[in-house]
Amino acid sequence: MAEAIEQVAALLRAARQGTGPLLAALPEALRPANLAAAHAIQHIAAAGADIGGWKVGLLGADKQFFCAPMPQSGLHGSPARLPRGRMRGIEAEVAFRLARDLPPRAAPYTRAEVMAALATAHPAIEVLESAYRDPDAVDPWSNLADSMMHGGFVHGPGVAAWQGLDFAAMTVTQTIDDAVMQRTGNPAGDMIRLVEWLANDGSHWAGGLRAGQIVTCGSWTGKTWAPAGASVRVAFAGLGDATLAFSA
Repeated sequence: MAEAIEQVAALLRAARQGTGPLLAALPEALRPANLAAAHAIQHIAAAGADIGGWKVGLLGADKQFFCAPMPQSGLHGSPARLPRGRMRGIEAEVAFRLARDLPPRAAPYTRAEVMAALATAHPAIEVLESAYRDPDAVDPWSNLADSMMHGGFVHGPGVAAWQGLDFAAMTVTQTIDDAVMQRTGNPAGDMIRLVEWLANDGSHWAGGLRAGQIVTCGSWTGKTWAPAGASVRVAFAGLGDATLAFSA
């Protein structure tokens, strides 16, 4: 089992870094069969990277919690200019920055403790890339093993008084060049429960959550693809905006 995990992590790492081919799919015998196996592959693939943040969300019809580490090297303040990339997937998101560590412990962190540890809320853009030629053509566990398409992250200024915001009624406007999309509320619902799970379970393999890390809580707009050279802006009513431009 450990050898198979190492093999998959190596395939994904090579495809991401351009030292190996993009994958149509993982070899059938090596595909993760469940959430735990997909997370285990992630952990090996991320070995040695400085974790600057986490993405967390719900997966599948039974809404299982999932997470993936975000390398510090891929986090950028807004406005940002990013390389052209291959896929340039875009998701509008709300993220939180931690004010204090939440290390693993025997007693679960309460909701109040988790909320008290979140210093600021941020408008954000997650950039999607993949080790697969067509990530929509592979199974969810294979995508999760590849950090659920995480490719980069841009965050706007933080709002300290975030607990007074009504996220359920908040509207986001996403603009890619002249294409505009609006959505209200995060489809995952209560974002704090996602951070609770991350603090109490998902981040334990990495020593828990750390002060200064960012936790982003899922797409409000779904996947959208940006052309090379595109300008992107997401604006959350009452929270602010984040912008990026891709190189042509």
